[in-house]
Amino acid sequence: MHVFVTGGTGTIGSAVVAELLAHGHTVSALARSDDSARALTGAGAQVLRGQLADLDVLRDGAARSDGVISLAFGSDYSTGEALARSIAEEGAALAALGEALLGSGRPIVTVSGTPWVPGRPSTEADPAPTDGPVGGRGRSVNALLELASRGVRATAVRMPRTVHNHGKGGFAGLLTDQARRTGVAGYPGDGTQRWPAVHALDAAVVFRLALESAPAGTVWHAVADEGDAVRDIAAVIGRRLGLPVEQAPQESFGPFGPIFAMDQPASSAHTRQALGWRPAHPGLLEDLENIQP
Repeated sequence: MHVFVTGGTGTIGSAVVAELLAHGHTVSALARSDDSARALTGAGAQVLRGQLADLDVLRDGAARSDGVISLAFGSDYSTGEALARSIAEEGAALAALGEALLGSGRPIVTVSGTPWVPGRPSTEADPAPTDGPVGGRGRSVNALLELASRGVRATAVRMPRTVHNHGKGGFAGLLTDQARRTGVAGYPGDGTQRWPAVHALDAAVVFRLALESAPAGTVWHAVADEGDAVRDIAAVIGRRLGLPVEQAPQESFGPFGPIFAMDQPASSAHTRQALGWRPAHPGLLEDLENIQP
């Protein structure tokens, strides 16, 4: 299968590109910079130059492919407005990619986030949130999944709060970055709230399996760790960086503050059973030991 990938040089995307190539697929990937283009070429992928906002480029990439994996998302989370712009850009991109596949029966796999459900781990059967700081992402993914009725094998892989590799990535990576800036390994709330996690190399397998065989309109959870306590995450970060570990005000974490403070474990029992997925790489707390002082 020839697969068009957006976001192919990120923590998740680079692992997905490698996973696809290792299993006999060919890949063309969107590159917005010379550095991204070099990284993709070095990995063995073809390059399609453009930005996520270049909707005609996205349509062309999808039209020339046997399937699409959409992973690209903006990197500016500094303010609520910046986050909203990234969500809107992603939504427009998904709509354009889906439009290019109408009536073809070809697959598109997009990325989403695991939902949060009071009192228990969320499952694949729980709906995505469509309100709150990231509600726009849920609405965009739902719109894509609805294209299953219009001849698109659209599926979504929900990612946990931290997708990690060598101690980097996800919400835990944001905590590490903030600790380096502030000199304190801080955590919001009382730190008992749980965040799910997955190693990027394990997550990549779920994307490949969904692309190859998942039925249209289905949702999957790439979750290896059902929920690590945020205080435990901060403790490893503090120890690795030689910094004190302290509770910090929710507002000090910017637009992610309300999300950081939530207890949000997630299950992947259905994904493991239905797709035969078996995570094989280190869990988050073990992987955070790779943080360099």
